[in-house]
Amino acid sequence: MDSVQLQDFAAGLVGGAASVVVGHPLDTIKTRLQAGQGYGNTLNCVLTVYRNESVVGFFKGMSFPLASMAVYSSVVFGVFSNTQRLLSQLRHGDPDSTPVLTDMALASMVAGFISVGIGTPVDLVKIRLQMQTQPYIQANMKLKPTVPGFPVYRGPIHCIRTVLQKEGIAGIYRGAGAMLLRDVPGYCLYFIPYTIVCGWITPDGSISPNPSSIWLAGGVAGAISWGTATPMDVVKSRLQADGVYLSKYKGTLDCILQSYQNEGLKVFFRGITVNAVRGFPMCSATFLGYELSLKAMKRDQTETNP
Repeated sequence: MDSVQLQDFAAGLVGGAASVVVGHPLDTIKTRLQAGQGYGNTLNCVLTVYRNESVVGFFKGMSFPLASMAVYSSVVFGVFSNTQRLLSQLRHGDPDSTPVLTDMALASMVAGFISVGIGTPVDLVKIRLQMQTQPYIQANMKLKPTVPGFPVYRGPIHCIRTVLQKEGIAGIYRGAGAMLLRDVPGYCLYFIPYTIVCGWITPDGSISPNPSSIWLAGGVAGAISWGTATPMDVVKSRLQADGVYLSKYKGTLDCILQSYQNEGLKVFFRGITVNAVRGFPMCSATFLGYELSLKAMKRDQTETNP
C-alpha cells in the first residue's frame, strides 16, 4: 500500500456528525434507562424527561459528542479502511482487491481497539452530562449542590476539568475496559453485516451501492451491533455515570457482580430495544454520510486529475 488514504478519515468525520444529530435523543433515553433510577420502561422514560426537562432534555450533552464523535468516527472508518487495504495488499498484492472475511474481522477489531482511546473520554463526558439530573434515591442524603437536581457540571469543558481534578486521568478513562469488551467484537458485527447486506441488495452490475442500499445495510448493521453490544454497554454506562453523585463500583467486574446481585440477569439487557431502534437510523446516517462524501471526494479527485 503506497500511503494512508486520508479520504476515509474525512468521510468518517461527516458520517460521525450525521449520526450524532440523528441518534442523540435516543442515546439520552438509553443512558437514563441503563444508569438511572425511577424511569421504568422506555415510554415512561421519554415522558418523564419531556415533562421535567422539555425537548431540551433529549439533547443534553450533545455539543461535545457532535464535535468529538465526528473525530471518533473519522478514526474508526479511517483505521478500518486503511487496515483492510493493508491486509489485502499483504494477502493479494493489491490493496483494492475484495477483502476476505477474516481480513474484515481483523480490521474491525483493530478499529475497535484504537477507537477506545478517543471514545472513552467522549462517552464519559456525554454520560455525566446526561445523568446529572437523573432521579436518585439514597437514604440519609442531605441536599447540596452535588445531589440530583443540582447540576454538577456546567458543560463539557467544566466536566473534563472537574473529573481530572477529582479522579485524575484514570477518571477520564473510567469504563475503558468495558468499552474495549463492547467495541472490539462490536465493530466486527458492524462492518461485516454492512458489507454482506450491502452486497446482497446492490443490483448486479452496479459499481457502487445506491443510497437506499447504503441506508438499509447501515441500519441493519447498526441494529445488530448495538443490540448485541447492550450487556457491556450497560456496564460501561454504569461505570461512567458512577461518580456524578456517589461512587459504587470498583471496576468492570465489580459493576457486573453488583448489577447482577441487585437486579438479576435482565439488567444487562436494559435498553436493548432503544439500542437496536436507535442503532438503525444512527448507523444509516453514519454510512450514508461516509459513503456519499467519500464518493464525492473521489469524483472531485478524478475530475482534478483525469
